Amino acid sequence: MKKTLLLLSAALLSLQSIAQTTWSADPAHSSVNFTIKHMGINLVPGYFEKFDGTLMSDAKDFSDAKVDFTVQTASVNTHVEMRDNHLKTADFFDAEKYPTMHFVSTKMQKSGKGYKLHGNLTIKDVTKPVVFDVMYGGMAKDQRGNEKVGFMATTTINRLDYHINYDPTGQGVAKEVEIKIFTELAKK
Repeated sequence: MKKTLLLLSAALLSLQSIAQTTWSADPAHSSVNFTIKHMGINLVPGYFEKFDGTLMSDAKDFSDAKVDFTVQTASVNTHVEMRDNHLKTADFFDAEKYPTMHFVSTKMQKSGKGYKLHGNLTIKDVTKPVVFDVMYGGMAKDQRGNEKVGFMATTTINRLDYHINYDPTGQGVAKEVEIKIFTELAKK
């Protein structure tokens, strides 16, 4: 009986050593940004102040990463209060009815020097597949010895696909929105 318990304990310990590693977004060193053309002549930047995300991976090169990321829509900030208030209405994010945007990955694959991160993005009541181009920034330990990894992810979406139908012609507010996420994640 003791041998069985010892073998079972050893098996559990070895399974724990190959278990997935979980990384959590560090909001102090991360940002969720977007740019959109205004009147076809200028890019207007913005970002979201509140978000959280995790990355889980078995592989040291993150080729099997699973990503789950949530953004609070009411935290939108373009440094223009009137515009930010409009973005929170039903014309855009409808933040009261849809308080979050959510991305869940389906596959991470190597691509050149980076990755392609495939997944489903939900904005309002619409979920659509998207692909982010991902650049791996590296791994380091902070001043307290905590392991951190860094990534930059970019994609472009058509806002009309997500029922963000204000100015459907795109003459004043473009249809295409570039999303750029800089994220530093801490090992849990």
